[in-house]
Amino acid sequence: MKPADAEKHLAAALGRVASGLFILTYANGRVETGLLASWVQQCSFQPPRISVAVKPGREIAGLLAPGTAFTLNILEDGQTDMIAHFGKGFSSSENAFAGLEVERGGPGGPILVESLAVLECQVVDRFPAGDHDLFVAEVNGGKMLDEGHPMVHIRKNGFHY
Repeated sequence: MKPADAEKHLAAALGRVASGLFILTYANGRVETGLLASWVQQCSFQPPRISVAVKPGREIAGLLAPGTAFTLNILEDGQTDMIAHFGKGFSSSENAFAGLEVERGGPGGPILVESLAVLECQVVDRFPAGDHDLFVAEVNGGKMLDEGHPMVHIRKNGFHY
């Protein structure tokens, strides 16, 4: 097999690693923002923890220090409007939640009322992981907001989102 063909096959196979689609929200004082995240995985039962991969250049990556709270909004399989809204990215000076129904006041970021479920998380560690940083967060609370199926994301190419 030619090297170009081998890379094409690798990209296709790697892209078949399924992931969900989530909106990570953050609030601290006057700063409030959200991020479309696809590389999220439960990584511990006791204590319950998740891992989230974020590209270091994203503004929110600089806000997620150990001890920082955030909310992970789990999308339902038909919520493509949320992907379009949060997929473009936001600076901390932009209103990431304009036109969306949210609940505020919890320990992390805003809860998107249309979400399937939410997890309240607190960053416990951060590790460099290639071209992304891996954040490990303890899950301190959570609830179902609706009945349904979570959104699953399968990429055609494992070298691109």
